[in-house]
Amino acid sequence: MDIFLDNAATSFPKPLAVPDAIYDYIVNNGGTSGRGSYEKAILADGLVYQTRKSLAKLFNHDDPKTVVFTSSVTESLNLALKGILKPGDHVVTSSLEHNAVWRCLKTLERDQGIHITVVPATEQGETDIKDVAAAITPTTKMIVFTHASNVLGTIQPIAEIGALARKKNILFLVDAAQTAGVIPIDVQEQNIDLLAFTGHKSLLGPMGTGGLIVNCDANIDPLISGGTGGDSAYEYQPDYYPNHLEAGTMNVSGIIGLGAALAFLEAEGLETIRHKEDTLMDYALNALSEVPGIEIYGPRDSSKTVGVIPFNIEDHVPEEIAFYLDQECHVMIRSGLHCAPSV
Repeated sequence: MDIFLDNAATSFPKPLAVPDAIYDYIVNNGGTSGRGSYEKAILADGLVYQTRKSLAKLFNHDDPKTVVFTSSVTESLNLALKGILKPGDHVVTSSLEHNAVWRCLKTLERDQGIHITVVPATEQGETDIKDVAAAITPTTKMIVFTHASNVLGTIQPIAEIGALARKKNILFLVDAAQTAGVIPIDVQEQNIDLLAFTGHKSLLGPMGTGGLIVNCDANIDPLISGGTGGDSAYEYQPDYYPNHLEAGTMNVSGIIGLGAALAFLEAEGLETIRHKEDTLMDYALNALSEVPGIEIYGPRDSSKTVGVIPFNIEDHVPEEIAFYLDQECHVMIRSGLHCAPSV
């Protein structure tokens, strides 16, 4: 029996409702969303909008139109960062960021002259809100933080950072790649202006789906321009949502699959899912601690982390351990820098 433990990269297996919904759409519908007035196109449009509504409900966002679909959380983060930041702007970020944030910021620093301050974290991946406050300058335009590290699993103090950002009138962008679908996120209560998420991890949807919740009135320049299915005679990208940030034919089948995954999550309940994850984490941490020569990183308290347990084994290269577990034990794990070398 194969055992898949690479859920921080992508969740598997998916609820059966996900492939069923995708198959039904491809075989029995096939119409694109927002590109026709015939019945099947209108039905596809309705299914896409229902997924927007489900996402808005999940994150307590009051306007489904400003739930913008992308191909991934990486695209969502690039959309927010490149669409808002201008030369001379200052950004505060964490030392735990995935390359989806870090490479984008470094590119903007090199090419447009933005300024970056990195807030330190403890060896356990914990961030002190006082360090975030101390990093703010008069030119700080945005604070961008991962909600939970994909390497250490450590959950960051998002609500406290959000309150600080709102008090200082600074935009707050959260990377929810590792938390959406397993930890409750409330963009209103936590003062999140921009929430970037992916569909294929804890939201249990297919790859190629993601989005950006726009919970503010910031001006965001589109990454790309093109057809939106409406106002075709207008020569520029529309200024209303979601068309402003959604050019080209969207991944309708993937979005419909994501909608089915969201229905599954709502039926199961995030509290139930989180409780099961905590139980598995506590069991795994206790069992792994008995392995000779093992060094485990990050919090040992499941309430402070998501379902990630990073470790090394003395005198063994990580890739060797991963290869052995795959070939001899049929257990799939991740080895390497996990796209977050600063961690």
